[in-house]
Amino acid sequence: MTDTATDTSTHGVSVTDAAAAKVKSLLAQEGRDDLRLRLAVQPGGCSGLIYQLYFDERTLDGDVEKDYSGVKVVVDKMSVPYLDGATIDFSDTIEKQGFTIDNPAASSSCACGDSFS
Repeated sequence: MTDTATDTSTHGVSVTDAAAAKVKSLLAQEGRDDLRLRLAVQPGGCSGLIYQLYFDERTLDGDVEKDYSGVKVVVDKMSVPYLDGATIDFSDTIEKQGFTIDNPAASSSCACGDSFS
């Protein structure tokens, strides 16, 4: 594992092919090619931290970006340590539809699956 204080050019988040395809589809529907998928961690939720996953056109000081076949994923410098090794996936089944985040750095999570510590 690299020291994130010195490695500011990239992050340890990965994106599955299914998630990348869904992101491309959503961006095509919006007719925007200037948006990035931003993944962040914020205080809150029943376990202490919550994920935020959204499209963003901004570039913030300290952002790190990685490109997955045309899908740009951005993580802010404060969230990088919490998301190292995390994987963004997309499910489209009768039981569940939406993006999921599998994060091996999370020591516990709540029943809703949106909050972790």
